[in-house]
Amino acid sequence: MRGRDLANELMGRLTFTEYFHLLLTGEDPTEEQRYFLDVLLVSIAEHGLMPTNVAARMTLAADPASLQGAVAAGILGCGPVILGTSEECARLLESGREPLEVVRELQAAGGRVPGFGHPVHKPLDPRAERILELADERGVSGLHVARARAYRDAVQEVWGKPLTMNVSMPIAAVMLDLGFPSTAVKAVPILARTASLLAHLAEEQQEPVGLALAAAAEEAVAYER
Repeated sequence: MRGRDLANELMGRLTFTEYFHLLLTGEDPTEEQRYFLDVLLVSIAEHGLMPTNVAARMTLAADPASLQGAVAAGILGCGPVILGTSEECARLLESGREPLEVVRELQAAGGRVPGFGHPVHKPLDPRAERILELADERGVSGLHVARARAYRDAVQEVWGKPLTMNVSMPIAAVMLDLGFPSTAVKAVPILARTASLLAHLAEEQQEPVGLALAAAAEEAVAYER
C-alpha cells in the first residue's frame, strides 16, 4: 500500500487519520498535518437532520437491507450548498486575487462568497473560530489563513455588515497552509460525513424516523397538478 507492507508496516503502527493522509498524498503526515486532519474531521462530521442525512435515512427506510445504498444517497448530496463549499474556498484562496476585488465582482453578479453565511451560526461559527484559534496557537497560520481573514474583512466592507465565516473557509485555509493540494480539500468533509451518515443510519435501524420524515414532507408540501 503506497509501497508499504500493509500487515507489517501499517497495521498497529498508524492511526486511521495517518493512514488516510498516506492514502491521499502518498506521504506520512507531519505531526501538524495529522493533528489538524483530526481537528477538521471532527469539526465537520455531524450536521443533524440536514438534507444529506435525511436522504440517507429515507433511503434506508425504503430498503432496510441497503446500508451502502443509504450511505451513497447521503454522499451524493454533498454539493456546494451543503458540504462542498470547502473546495470552492480552496480555489478562491489559491487564486491569489485581491479579496476586495473578488467580493465586489461576486456581489455585482448577485452571487455569494464561498465560505460565508450560515443559517444557524450567527454572528460567528464556533467551529470556524476554533480552527483559526488552534492554527494560530500551533503556528501553522500562513498565507491562506491570512487571505481567509482578508476575505472576511472584504465581505463586511462590501455587504456593509459582517457575515459569518463558516467552517468551510478555515478548513480550506488550514489545509492549504499545511501543504495539502486544493484537490484534496473536499476529501475531508466527505470522509467526515461518511462517519456521520453511518451513525445516523445506526440510529435509524434502532429508532426509525425515515418514513415519518417522508410523511411530514408529504403533509407540508401542497402539489399543484
